[in-house]
Amino acid sequence: MGIFGRKNDDTATAAGADTATLTGDYTLDPAHTTLGFVARHAMVTNVKGHFEQFEGTLHLDGSDPAKSTASLDIVMDSITTGTPDRDAHLKSADFFKTDEFPTMTFRSTKAEALGGDDYRITGDLTILGVTKPVTIDLEFNGAAKDPFGNERVGFEGKAEIKRSDWGVTWNAALETGGVLVSDKIKLNFDISAIKNA
Repeated sequence: MGIFGRKNDDTATAAGADTATLTGDYTLDPAHTTLGFVARHAMVTNVKGHFEQFEGTLHLDGSDPAKSTASLDIVMDSITTGTPDRDAHLKSADFFKTDEFPTMTFRSTKAEALGGDDYRITGDLTILGVTKPVTIDLEFNGAAKDPFGNERVGFEGKAEIKRSDWGVTWNAALETGGVLVSDKIKLNFDISAIKNA
């Protein structure tokens, strides 16, 4: 049914089929949003991490989804993988140089409706002062009014990038061949956003 008319089980979204009710500006809810990543480690396993501090906004256009936009600012010093030593290494000059480049940003440049609940957003991702295009595939999870009266929308997203495209090239060779950290990084997004009053 598309982003503005999806039904969850036997109940319509809180906004119903009226697309105008979902059109508007939204702010990401950090308490219910996860911006995560996955990297292959030592060629044999995956290391997962996420960012704990960020701000983001969405503009949804119900009559023309192509006019929807997204903006995201991530505090690089908030990177966490569950291992303090690894986190410190990621913040260092070998990787993200967080003292010099404290923020990673994303600014959308194009939005597309792919059919059903599937969407694609393209934008400029800036890391270490380098800006490159990234395409994110999104699935609309629904819309609802929470017990506090907030109008929420939810999305799941994924993308793949090569960190070397942004100059993040540190690595170590393994005795058995291959390298310690993959160049390919998978990005995962679980997004909950609240409509601005």
